[in-house]
Amino acid sequence: MSVLDIAAILITVSALFSFINHRFIKLPTTIGLMLIALAVSLALLLAGKLGLGDIQGQAEKLLGSIDFEQTLMEGMLSFLLFAGALHINLGDLARQKWVIGSLATVGILTSTFLVGGASYFLLSWLGIELSFIYCLLFGALISPTDPIAVLGILKTANAPKTLETKIAGESLFNDGVAVVVFLVLAGIATSGAEVSATHIAGLFLQEAVGGVLFGLAIGGLTYWMIKQVDNYQVEILLTLALVMGGYALALTLHTSGPIAVVVAGLMIGNHGRMLAMSEHSREHLDTFWELLDEILNAVLFVLIGLEVLVLSFSNEVLLAALVLIPVVLAARFISVSLPINVLRLRRDFSPGVIKILTWGGLRGGVSVALALALPAGEARDIILAITYVIVVFSISVQGLTIGKLVRHSTDR
Repeated sequence: MSVLDIAAILITVSALFSFINHRFIKLPTTIGLMLIALAVSLALLLAGKLGLGDIQGQAEKLLGSIDFEQTLMEGMLSFLLFAGALHINLGDLARQKWVIGSLATVGILTSTFLVGGASYFLLSWLGIELSFIYCLLFGALISPTDPIAVLGILKTANAPKTLETKIAGESLFNDGVAVVVFLVLAGIATSGAEVSATHIAGLFLQEAVGGVLFGLAIGGLTYWMIKQVDNYQVEILLTLALVMGGYALALTLHTSGPIAVVVAGLMIGNHGRMLAMSEHSREHLDTFWELLDEILNAVLFVLIGLEVLVLSFSNEVLLAALVLIPVVLAARFISVSLPINVLRLRRDFSPGVIKILTWGGLRGGVSVALALALPAGEARDIILAITYVIVVFSISVQGLTIGKLVRHSTDR
């Protein structure tokens, strides 16, 4: 099946599900799309069990031809991160820099080791053999949060602007940090060799700090070029080149593509929009990236819902996933509480911030993509199935209830 055929099917399915959700179900778009896709997938699995045609086989063939990990990590992610960074006010971000920085670094590391350690003992107790390093890999890939499904809900719940900034800012940077942690642990898991602290520090500098510097460089170059013209078609094309070319070049240079794109997006979204563009160009740029963001998110959440067709679940693994849901939430609570309580010594926070950041820390496509990036084998199958169940729970249950929690916390 050609790339064009796959894209045509995914866009058509996403559009149809969007119509059904908007017209009849009326859930938040991304959550509604995932749940509809999941329901259709389960119906196809049931039809296959009952021997009703080969629709399930055709759907599995389609999904089997899509490399979810490559599609997201080397395709969609750069666009989604840039679109998210484009609309974050740098002044708001700077005021929350210590909170966001600590959550995206200390929070990720704390969550990784808490989830990894707890998973190792719980899985052993359930009779599932998974080495400690792979449990840490699971901790690393399940720790990054995805703001897509929750930010729209926070707006309708009249959440404080500072809270939106914390959630969006943390998620933009923790993807890059989590990928760096994941790469270090994956290197240890696949090579079997011990990695020194010097090597880990060097890799972190190359990936994270290198990503920041590279993002500043490509963002600055694009800003200069945009400032030389007053034509929205050219300016939008330059931002597309920045995202696609910059991300690809960052990966080639072995720096963090996600961090580079976020930094460049913040630069263009603030200095570029205000100092290098006319009002006419800003309107077109915003409209273009908002539309692209919505389309890609629709396709991504449909893919997440359909992915269940190609996963295999045993009763033991399904039980393990259900047991690990509260473990992941507890680790999130601790990893949020530690930096927030330390920072509370010097600043005030909005009511219920720890509860909201914990419950609003949804897991999404990045976690599934990183699980798919693991080497093929039994350990990958176990981690992938557990990750999928936690992601579905996170998006559906947490995503549908976070609005009530925000309203309850802010009304007190």
